[in-house]
Amino acid sequence: MPKMKTNKGAAKRFRKTGTGKIRRNCAFTSHILTNKTTKRKRNLRKSSIASPGDTKRIKALMPY
Repeated sequence: MPKMKTNKGAAKRFRKTGTGKIRRNCAFTSHILTNKTTKRKRNLRKSSIASPGDTKRIKALMPY
């Protein structure tokens, strides 16, 4: 059986934490930033934990 390949698009976007959860960056930060408040843009800089339903799909894309 050949080795499974890691999905490189997912590997660039997500990281696994020590406990096995998936860390992700927030969306809505690339353009049209003049309409967003400073507080909202500051909070979007922080990373967050992916939802349980998405975590299952992401882990399938990144087996290692």
